[in-house]
Amino acid sequence: MKKYLFALVTITFYVINLHGQSKGNLVIVGGVQTHEIVKKFVELAGGCDAKIMVIPNAGSDPIRWSTEQVNEFKELGANADYLLFTRETADDEENLRKMSESNSVFFLGGDQSDLTRDMLGTKLLDKVFEIYNNGGTVGGSSAGAAVMSEVMITGNELIRDDSTGAFITIEKGNIETKQGFGFLKTVIIDQHFLKRKRHNRTIAAIIEHPNLVGVAIDESTAIIVYPNDTFEVFGNNQVMVYDPTKGKDIREDNKGNLGITDMKLQVLISGDKFDLKTNEVIK
Repeated sequence: MKKYLFALVTITFYVINLHGQSKGNLVIVGGVQTHEIVKKFVELAGGCDAKIMVIPNAGSDPIRWSTEQVNEFKELGANADYLLFTRETADDEENLRKMSESNSVFFLGGDQSDLTRDMLGTKLLDKVFEIYNNGGTVGGSSAGAAVMSEVMITGNELIRDDSTGAFITIEKGNIETKQGFGFLKTVIIDQHFLKRKRHNRTIAAIIEHPNLVGVAIDESTAIIVYPNDTFEVFGNNQVMVYDPTKGKDIREDNKGNLGITDMKLQVLISGDKFDLKTNEVIK
């Protein structure tokens, strides 16, 4: 009987190891990625063993941007390619085959709504999650960063419709959000943050989603999200973390202006680490 139980435990342990591999890393860039950030992505993706698939659907010139990014990855010793597809062709057999042969994925910038339009609900996106859930590295810059959270800031205003992108108010119902890819469930990602002065945008979004934390990443800066749900800041500038989860008295006035008391703000620099389970800086 003891031998039987030992054999059963051994087999179970083997099956768990075989099929229950740890999820991989996320490299989320606030836009204008530096060579050092790209180098770090390649390192996390496996260096010379990296097989990176570039997804350019957010961009206005996908072939040129993809070619440039693929060449940079190759110069760093990685294997790299890109996919061109529409919503209608996303699940073509050849696209699924190419994605299955990759061990890492990088989403380029542009308009995040174009990216989610083409990929949400597809088998191709399922393949990306398979890569991530089996230890692969998934990254994105600018729009490719915005899609990482389940609640995605689109960049549009619903009330002000200000084409300058200034986001001059913190008011109810103005910041448009849609469904993102959902690699991160407990945060809202914002990008180009300090450079484009997007404080009002992030603050408004998280007051309206007070169970989520705003992680706002500046240009030439990334967060590396590790399998244990902690992240490290990497790059030239800062990451700001807005935590409304223990805030009080969310309110609005008769003009729709939003208020909150005791919302926590952290300003992180390169090398700082943050725990997404506890919403605390790791010291």
